[in-house]
Amino acid sequence: MDVEEELTGGNVADRVVRIGATVRKPALAHTAGVEAVLAHLDGKAFALDGKAFAPRTLGRDDQGRHVLEYIPGTLADTLPPFSVDELRRLGRLIRELHDAMATFDPPADAAWHPVVPDPAGGDLICHGDLAPWNLVCGDDRWTFIDWDNAGPSTRLWDLGYAAQTLVPLLPTGDVTVDAPPLRAFVDGYGLDHEERLAFPAQLAARTRGSYELLVRGHETGEEPWATHYANGHADFWGPAAEYSALHHDAWVDALIH
Repeated sequence: MDVEEELTGGNVADRVVRIGATVRKPALAHTAGVEAVLAHLDGKAFALDGKAFAPRTLGRDDQGRHVLEYIPGTLADTLPPFSVDELRRLGRLIRELHDAMATFDPPADAAWHPVVPDPAGGDLICHGDLAPWNLVCGDDRWTFIDWDNAGPSTRLWDLGYAAQTLVPLLPTGDVTVDAPPLRAFVDGYGLDHEERLAFPAQLAARTRGSYELLVRGHETGEEPWATHYANGHADFWGPAAEYSALHHDAWVDALIH
C-alpha cells in the first residue's frame, strides 16, 4: 500500500502529499493550465547543463489529484545565500525558462491563478513565484516547483520578483553590497540596455505588489494572505518595497556601467 507523506509550505493547494517518486496535489480550476505549461516545458527539453528545470506532469490519480514528479534535494531557502556565480547561473536558468515559454500556446479555456499579476498585462505565461522556497537544489539539478501561480505576465515582472527573493534584496540591505550580486543575476539573464534601464522600477513595483496583496488579504479576510499578514509578513514586504524603490538610481547605475 502506498504511504502518503504530507508536504508543507504551499499557499494555494490543500494537503499536498508525496507518494514514492510522485507528488499529489488537489486539482483546482487552474490545474489544467499548469499541466499544459509543464508538458510544454518537458516537450521542449527545457534544460541547462542537460538537467530539466521543472517537474514533469504525470496526469491525474484515481482521486482526481494532479500527479507530478517528486524532485529530491534541498529547498534553497534553507541554504546559505547564493554566490555571485550561482546568481549568474540562476539568471541564465530563468532566461532559458522564459525563452522556452515564448513558444507556448496556452489552451483557449485555461484558467490562471497569478496572485500578483502585472498591472500592465502581458502575454508570456510565467511561473509567478520564482523564489527560494520554490527552488529545489540537488547535486546536479536546480528545479522550480509549485507552478500554481503561473499566468500571463512579462519577463521583467517575473524577473523582478525573482531578483528580490533570490539575490535577495532585504529591507536591511546595503545597496553597495547588494548591487554587485544583482548585476551578476541580470548579467546571467542577459537583459539589454533598455531593459536594464526599466528593470529597477519593475523590481520595486513587483515587490510593492506583494505588500499590497497582504494588505488586501488583511482587509478582506482572503486566505492565506490574511493569515500571512497577521503573522507579520507585511512587516517584511513593505520595507523591502521601500528599499528597492529608494535605491532605483543606484540599481540602474550598477546595471549599466
